[in-house]
Amino acid sequence: MSITQSGTPMATPPASAGPAASVIGPKRRKVGREKPNYLAGVLSVIWLVLVLVPLYFMVSGSFRTRQEYLRDNPLKLPSAPTLENYESVFTGGFGRYFLNNIIVTVGTVAIVVALVVPAAYAVARNASPMVQRGFSLMLIGLAVPAQAVIIPVYLLINQLQLYDTLLAIILPTAAFALPVAMLVMTNSLRDIPAELYEAQTLDGAGPLQTLRNLVLPLAKPAITTVSVFTAMGAWNGFLFPLVLTQSREQRTLTLGLQTFSSQFGTNVPGLLAAITLSLLPIFFVYLFGRRYLLGGLTAGFGK
Repeated sequence: MSITQSGTPMATPPASAGPAASVIGPKRRKVGREKPNYLAGVLSVIWLVLVLVPLYFMVSGSFRTRQEYLRDNPLKLPSAPTLENYESVFTGGFGRYFLNNIIVTVGTVAIVVALVVPAAYAVARNASPMVQRGFSLMLIGLAVPAQAVIIPVYLLINQLQLYDTLLAIILPTAAFALPVAMLVMTNSLRDIPAELYEAQTLDGAGPLQTLRNLVLPLAKPAITTVSVFTAMGAWNGFLFPLVLTQSREQRTLTLGLQTFSSQFGTNVPGLLAAITLSLLPIFFVYLFGRRYLLGGLTAGFGK
């Protein structure tokens, strides 16, 4: 407090008033809005059109007759929608092909998940050079296409007397899905903090208990990601069913679509109906697992 010439005291502002005033000033400033990214919006719309137009063509074409399909604009709505194409699909053995596809897909996913979870756990928790070299050696499978080794696979399946069985499709499909699944799962398990593993050890938990109580609950996004992508590869597989099966009873959907083609032409509306039905299961698998896909794919890459 200071005294004026008249003798009256004059209050002095507190020492903190200056800094406080300087802080209040910037807070009152309005933050400018970010400029919209018009280029990203335009590219997103273009990408959406490129995806939706083929889907619309497929679904609308499945409700046309063969004459209407050949006569009208393919992007025009069906003038007289019909279900005869879907009836011909179910009477042409589609149910058998669909069941075979489910067996192949479920069997492949079960084998991959059962093998990749404990293997990725061992790689993530074991820093020995032998384990890490084995992991690097397994990842070489990412660079080996199935077409390059189809003849050895064919001979091996024959030696095992598995030719023309669904197991002949499941085993190679699972083998070629393992490298990608191993990469995703290992990166996800490496994201788990080491303190959680140490807490399990202090509680007296062994490796199997840690795997069951800690790893499996925290690895659900990665397991879902691996399951969805493995299921997509198995559901849409064509090479192994073509080479490793022969009879009509062992055909999958990708081979069963050939029944709509003959030497006199192709029943395109019937083919589109079969493709529409074959897309529904994998679409619902993706729909229910999409929440975990991004987290599973990006696991470990932010470090």
